[in-house]
Amino acid sequence: MDKYRQAFLIGLQGSIVYRWNFAVRSVFSIVQLLVVFILWSAVYAGSPRVGGFVFGQTLTYFTLLIVLQFFTSAFNEDYQISEEIRNGLINQFLLKPIDYFLYRLSIFFSARIVSGAIVVAPVAVAVFLLRGRLVFPHEGWRLAVALPALAMSAFIQFSIAYCFGMLTFWLLEIQGFVILSMAVESILGGQLFPLDLMPAGLFRAAQFLPFYYQTYYPAAILSGRIGRELALQGLALQLFWTLALVGFARFLWRRGLRRYTAVGG
Repeated sequence: MDKYRQAFLIGLQGSIVYRWNFAVRSVFSIVQLLVVFILWSAVYAGSPRVGGFVFGQTLTYFTLLIVLQFFTSAFNEDYQISEEIRNGLINQFLLKPIDYFLYRLSIFFSARIVSGAIVVAPVAVAVFLLRGRLVFPHEGWRLAVALPALAMSAFIQFSIAYCFGMLTFWLLEIQGFVILSMAVESILGGQLFPLDLMPAGLFRAAQFLPFYYQTYYPAAILSGRIGRELALQGLALQLFWTLALVGFARFLWRRGLRRYTAVGG
């Protein structure tokens, strides 16, 4: 595992070099939170509750969602993997005892540490300004369930990005698929609106899809939008999708290498 530790450290150094990219994103998150505040203030203007939740609970959900994305989301891993395949940079991994999936995973986690650390300061300012409106639940079990949920959320998001990167073995350009995936994730991942506002049947169906466990599920646990029973049931399904997507990612790597012609690099 020492080689992956070194890859993690190299990724950490590289992320720190580009720390201003993360800083700009973190500052923009404040603008995003302001838009959320204005939009949902208008939604709640006609009713004190929407979907059974008061404005403060919904605002808390989106605040947590923005923060968690910096710790678990795959920002551009799919494009990085695609470029390494297209340019032949993966040749070096074919000649050395290095697992490419674990190598990219090490880089992914190092970048999430840097992006997460940078977003803390601006979000802390936002939370201070909104302290009278945010409503956090106090049940201790939520944190215990949220921690493994966050870890598996990161694995799911990385694995999906990795799978899209693997499509480069068959396709020269994956941008269209990535954009489509981002649109689906925005809706079914709860980034546009909390999924519990969907009709009961659609909400239940969404719980069986991996997008539910990317961002909505951990944010809903920490913001109190789902109860203990649903949260514990979700852990089992999230574990299933984590293992399934990791397995599928490795399958695509093996199949893709059969088609790969080593050039460049």
